[in-house]
Amino acid sequence: MRRSDREITDLETIHEIVRGCLICRLGLAVDGEPYVVPISFGFDGESVFFHTAATGKKIEMMAANPRVCVQFERNVELVRDEQDACAWTFRYESVIGFGTVTELAGEREKTLGLNRIMKHYSGRDWSFTGPSMLATRVWRIDLDILTGKRSEHKE
Repeated sequence: MRRSDREITDLETIHEIVRGCLICRLGLAVDGEPYVVPISFGFDGESVFFHTAATGKKIEMMAANPRVCVQFERNVELVRDEQDACAWTFRYESVIGFGTVTELAGEREKTLGLNRIMKHYSGRDWSFTGPSMLATRVWRIDLDILTGKRSEHKE
């Protein structure tokens, strides 16, 4: 990390930032073509969980290259300077992770993944049945790198 003065090294603080985010950005790349998409997610401290429809660009790209990047941010605030345009900046907390994505197959695994997602947003477990469960694909990203950064611009 170029700005080591902004690096967050405490893993629990990094996890707290992730848990405090509403969306995750999923970064994919195939044959030099990048693709970034916002997703709803769940997090268990080691993995990120998300769901998709049965088909689509994300699925095609993950099949071609299961290595992915995730990005989270919170507490973003624009800092203005009325005298100097180059002094404009942001306060923020962000986390970047890298890992390998795997599809969760079977009702038990899918339910676990969907509950990770719903617990993130609702704080509780849910039951999943019916046609929507069959049409939903659920994924887990096993993270091998997770780094955090914070900018606390001073006035």
